[in-house]
Amino acid sequence: MTEKQKMLMGIIYNAEETSLIEERNRAKSLTKQYNESRQEDRDYRKYLMGQIFGKLGQNVHLEAPFYLDYGYRTTIGDDFFSNFNLTILDGGGVEIGNRVFIGPNVGIYTVNHPTDARRREKGYEWALPVKIGNKVWIGGGVTILPGVTIGDNTVIAAGSVVTQDVPANVVAAGNPCKVIKEAEKGDRYGIIDKKDGE
Repeated sequence: MTEKQKMLMGIIYNAEETSLIEERNRAKSLTKQYNESRQEDRDYRKYLMGQIFGKLGQNVHLEAPFYLDYGYRTTIGDDFFSNFNLTILDGGGVEIGNRVFIGPNVGIYTVNHPTDARRREKGYEWALPVKIGNKVWIGGGVTILPGVTIGDNTVIAAGSVVTQDVPANVVAAGNPCKVIKEAEKGDRYGIIDKKDGE
């Protein structure tokens, strides 16, 4: 079994394996091109995003700079916006739904490392998927840890550290992040935008 196969299975693998390094280097090269491109170069940026991500919806906007490990392990739905300095360590896979807003300096981490320093120093790690539902708003400075699912219509308050699943239709905050209240009904059911009323 290859180290990449182990990574895809969510079991411990060696991230220093040559093919994985090459895949990360490719992603770094593409994101560097994107981050150095001009805002006006929309077609070029769209092309680069298509090369970087595993799946890309319509109307996707990423403020530069952003950073990720593999790129193809991340899928993004329609009507997506992320502010400056989004970092995605996507070895475990990251699935982002439709109409998701992400504030500045957000980190989405699917990767974890052994507490055993000997294995850690040799490049061993494991990765678990992160799933972000539809119409989620993630505030600035949020950290999302491996294996987390965030439900539809939920708001994660700025500065939170999300260590476990967060249900749909809530506002959650803190370190560790916990539900503090239900989301506003108007936000949940889209009464401002009638086409979202379903």
